[in-house]
Amino acid sequence: MSSVLSDPTLERHFKGHRDNVTSVDFSCNMKQIATGSMDSCVMIWNMKPQMRAYRFDGHKDAVLSVQFSPSGHLVASTSRDKTVRLWVPSMKAESTAFRAHTATVRSVNFSGDGQTLVTASDDKTIKVWTVHRQKFLFSLNQHINWVRCAKFSPDDRLIVSSSDDKTIKLWDKNSRECIHSFYEHAGYANQVDFHPSGTCIAAASTDNSVKVWDIRSHKMLQHYQVHSGVVNSLSFHPAGNFLITASSDSTMKILDLVEGKLLYTLHGHQGPVTGVAFSRTGEYFASGGSDEQASELSEHFNGQDAHAAAHAQSGSHSHSRATHSLTYRNPSSISSSAHQTQTQGLSQHQPRVQASDGGVPPGLASTLEHIIGQLDILTQTVSILEQRLTLTEDKLKECLENQMEIGVHLQRQEEA
Repeated sequence: MSSVLSDPTLERHFKGHRDNVTSVDFSCNMKQIATGSMDSCVMIWNMKPQMRAYRFDGHKDAVLSVQFSPSGHLVASTSRDKTVRLWVPSMKAESTAFRAHTATVRSVNFSGDGQTLVTASDDKTIKVWTVHRQKFLFSLNQHINWVRCAKFSPDDRLIVSSSDDKTIKLWDKNSRECIHSFYEHAGYANQVDFHPSGTCIAAASTDNSVKVWDIRSHKMLQHYQVHSGVVNSLSFHPAGNFLITASSDSTMKILDLVEGKLLYTLHGHQGPVTGVAFSRTGEYFASGGSDEQASELSEHFNGQDAHAAAHAQSGSHSHSRATHSLTYRNPSSISSSAHQTQTQGLSQHQPRVQASDGGVPPGLASTLEHIIGQLDILTQTVSILEQRLTLTEDKLKECLENQMEIGVHLQRQEEA
């Protein structure tokens, strides 16, 4: 049986920013979390061995994006001040700044090997840089409005970007050509990202939806309409089975991509949730919001599905020194039966294309469970029939081969 996500458990809240948190990211070793804020600062939260926070000042305007390098030795940040900064995440807060664009820089992303950066800007361009000495390599210029986001594919061969021009563009990094454009008709994508397999992309849209596209067939694979507000951010679980989304409706949603359904709704932020990220191992995720607060939650893989949504409590507030409150919540346990998972999925969770809190009547749930049981029996019967058919084909093939050998032998006898 494939593993599923257990009930997310709130670990802690962080409050240290003086304005909305815009972006969050984990270091590869899970020892640090980076956050960016409208207060123009970057904060590094040391998680282990003890909780400490460091405030990095340097940007002259709001910080819109932060990301750790794959090694965890650097943090990149972008700002409305048109610059990108590379920070060493230590007490010294050393940084290197370079003017990357002629307008607000919306996002930054490291390549998988940590050698290059891609940035997206309101100047309608995407630019690629070397991390060492921040050397400009090339720009991609086909968007006709602000570029919200740009990300490398897992193999670093492609770049995906989203823009206020209502397109999501897929670029070949080597040829520097746009190889496909996906069109958003009702809104634009605030953020896009590659699935860990590199075969599809997901987009968080201003039309309150989340869409998943196959980059090979260019077809939409899934369309989730589970939020009641703009979707601001999303993050794939490293295993590729789950997607977490953050919305202006003050909730986060965890989507089961295999089943194509909503798994959890998470509450806790007092306003729009503006950023969310899974840790590199997938054991934790963090979120940031317009309540000046960042939260860290844990989730674990086992053979269980879960009933309840996770609800967070407000953390302590401090501007002079970052403090945090801890709230722990025990995960729910539930039967891991494949049949129960499917029927409970229908009654406990919303469908992938419609937001609804209505449950399935007990009688209907029982009927559906019976149908699923009958389908299992039918599947097993078909499997047995296929095995028998294969055996029959093998026997027939053997008979034909024997018959041919006898025929050849008789012919040789006649010729002799």
